[in-house]
Order: sequence, then structure tokens, then C-alpha cells
Amino acid sequence: MSNLIAKYNIPGPRYTSYPTVPYWEGRMDEQIWRQHVKQAFDQSNAESGMSLYIHLPYCESLCTFCGCNTRITVNHAVEGPYMETLKKEWALYREIFGARPRIRELHLGGGTPTFFSPENLSDMLQDILSHAEVTEDHAFGFEAHPRNTTRAHLEALRASGFRRLSLGIQDFDPVVQDVVNRHQSFEQVREVTDCARELGYTSINFDLIYGLPFQKRSSVEDTVNKVLQLMPDRIAFYSYAHVPWIKPGQRKFTEDDLPSDAEKRSLYELGKGMLEDAGYIEIGMDHFALETDELYLSAQNRTLHRNFMGYTPVYTRLMVGLGVSSIGDSWTAFGQNKKVVEEYMKDVQEGKLPIFRGHELNDEDLFLRKQILNLMCHMDTEWPSGNAFEEVLTQGKAKLVEMEEDDLIEVGPNSVTIKPQGKPFLRNACMAFDARLWRSKPKEQIFSKTI
Repeated sequence: MSNLIAKYNIPGPRYTSYPTVPYWEGRMDEQIWRQHVKQAFDQSNAESGMSLYIHLPYCESLCTFCGCNTRITVNHAVEGPYMETLKKEWALYREIFGARPRIRELHLGGGTPTFFSPENLSDMLQDILSHAEVTEDHAFGFEAHPRNTTRAHLEALRASGFRRLSLGIQDFDPVVQDVVNRHQSFEQVREVTDCARELGYTSINFDLIYGLPFQKRSSVEDTVNKVLQLMPDRIAFYSYAHVPWIKPGQRKFTEDDLPSDAEKRSLYELGKGMLEDAGYIEIGMDHFALETDELYLSAQNRTLHRNFMGYTPVYTRLMVGLGVSSIGDSWTAFGQNKKVVEEYMKDVQEGKLPIFRGHELNDEDLFLRKQILNLMCHMDTEWPSGNAFEEVLTQGKAKLVEMEEDDLIEVGPNSVTIKPQGKPFLRNACMAFDARLWRSKPKEQIFSKTI
């Protein structure tokens, strides 16, 4: 395995989209984005509803491992103006829809959504949901920091229809917590988890990260053992993405402080083995779920989906992103909001959608997107013979020869299947179908490593 890790541990995308963001074709005209949103809404709202992602960027302190778009402040006076801007942005989208939206999926991400007061969160959600219908099979979830998530937060969001909670933990080792500036005790996590279950939350997720600075086998083992005392329904066991050229906060430590490639993989295998022994099933890439959780059931039913919110059991054609830096997805186009809070708020206050870049997918993009999505969600993909993209498929399959020789995948005339031993190299297999990547290889590193 160590030889294979050395061979395949190269920079590559995580494939929450295709094309990936660095290969989008530049600015997105607001009117074009409106047309794509309207088309997707008209085609899917009545039957399957839509998804809504709301980015809440504020945090009181910077977690140095974080790759998200955040704004660090202890000034909670920022809450009100930002929430009012979200409401106005939602109103702009409702004008595009021209009919009452049906919300099937709603996710609050950050930043730290629980930075905001329960009252402000309730007020914002009441405004959004009062102008929409909620589908019977809706899935509402939010991300939270165990240190500032109160019972009042959990009650307020429960009253708004939320049943999913994701707690960012990463590692319980105090040495690791100190270097990444992410502190929470096991007792704080237990308290929030117990309270959420008491209030009726049906799916609780813990975020863990392997490959962090100064992380050792003993810290992963201790962290997972503590997690297993609480048995969350899902666990996201992410690979740390070291991208200090994008996130300067990661310069608090150096590559010398990180586990080696082989050590990092051994941390994952250790945690994976412990989780599987406890009854968790590996789902897609970096995710685990109990057999009672909807994420596992969707994987079994082949309805598992992946988008900018990560893995989800819910697929909708249209996903609208509200808030600074949020990304929307109409299936045929992507559009991202401005990444600076003040610029984002200024556009919305002026009645403009704050889109600053995006991408319209051509026919080849749509075809390749489907193959990559299949691999990321189901570990296999298949396409019809005689399609219009035989040339790009031939080129892609040629890039999989070494992986097949290494017994990591199986390649058929019109299919690719990831073997169990090939799961660590899933991103590498997807890269073979990433025509935009291999037609224009980056001159400098823009992605984290794949393993």
C-alpha cells in the first residue's frame, strides 16, 4: 500500500462539482444565471422541490486548519445586517421563480452558524419558510461548534424543522486542538449531543479530520474511542487539506509538522477499522454511517448525491446558495456569490444578485459530470455505447491503465468500477474523466493531495 500511496498521492480535486471551480470559464452574467435558475426551477420544483444552502461566515476565532470562507469577529452586531441581507437575497430569487418554491433540503453552513443568536436564526428562517412550502420528506441540517451551541439554539432550529446536526470536532487531543485553534472538550460534545437527541434530532454527525499537525495514532485512537461512546448516526472522517497558499492561517505550522503520506493513510485506516468494528459503513469518500441512517440507506438505494454541501441523500436539480461566497447549482450552470462580505451585501442592497463567477456546462461537461458523480457516490459508472463522447472516453480510459494494472479498478468496454482496495484512490480515478484538468494542467499546485 505504501508504494501505491507514494505513486498516486498527487494534487487533485475533491469533486463536489464538475467542472471544478478553478476550471470554470470566468465571470457569470447575472441575466444568464437568472435564466438557468428559472429553467431548473420550472423543470423540477413541482415534482422534487429545491435545495437551499445558506452561508453564515462569522466565527469568533480562526481554526487554522479551515479552508472555508470565514470572517473572524467577536462583534455580534454584525448579525442583524447580515440576516437582513439574506432575506433580501431570497426575495430576489423568489422574483425569478415566479411561483412558490418547495424546499426539500436546507443547510446552514459556515463559518459558525451558531455564532448567530437563536433569535436571529429563527427570524431569518421564519422569513424564508413563510414564502415557501416544505416537502414532506424535507432534510434540514446545520453545522455547529460544540462550545457555543446552546439548548436555545437547538430548540429554535428544531422548531424551524431541523432534524440534522453536524458537530465539528476534528480531534480531542489537546496538543492537536491547540495547534489548529479548535478547542472543545468531550463533555461539551456529550452535552450538545444528548440535548439534541432529547429534543428529537434524528441524525447527528461528527466531523473528524485525519492528517492534522502533530496528530498521532494515539490521538486518533483516543478520539474515535470517545466518539464511539456517543455513537453519532454519521461520521465525516475527512483528510486534512493542506493549502497554505490559499489559507494563510495554515502557515501556523509547516509540512514538517504533518504526518508523512504513509503515516496519514495509516491514521485513516486505524480510524476506519475502529468505526467499522463498531457497526459503521463506509459511504462514498470520507463518510461513515450506521445502517439506520438515511445516508446509508441512500447509498444502498443508489440515490446518494454529492454537491457543494457534500454527500446528501437528497437530490434536487436546483440548489440556490444564499450568503457571501455561496455557490448555486442549476445542474446546467454554477454561480458563486462574491467572497467579501461588504461587496456581497452592497450588491444585494442594490437589488442585484451578487454573482461574480460561474460556469455554463456544455454537453461534454454534463456527460462527464455524470460519470464523476457516479464514481464519487456509487464507486462505479456506466455509459451507453455509440454516444457522442467516445473520443474523450477513450482518452480517459487510457489514463486508467496503470490503476487497472495495480488492481485498483476494473475497466469494461463501457464501464469503470472501483474495487474495494481502490477506494483510497477514488479521486485519482475521477481525474481520468476530468477532461478540463488534463487538457490544461495547472502550472502550480491548486488542489490538496488526493490521499
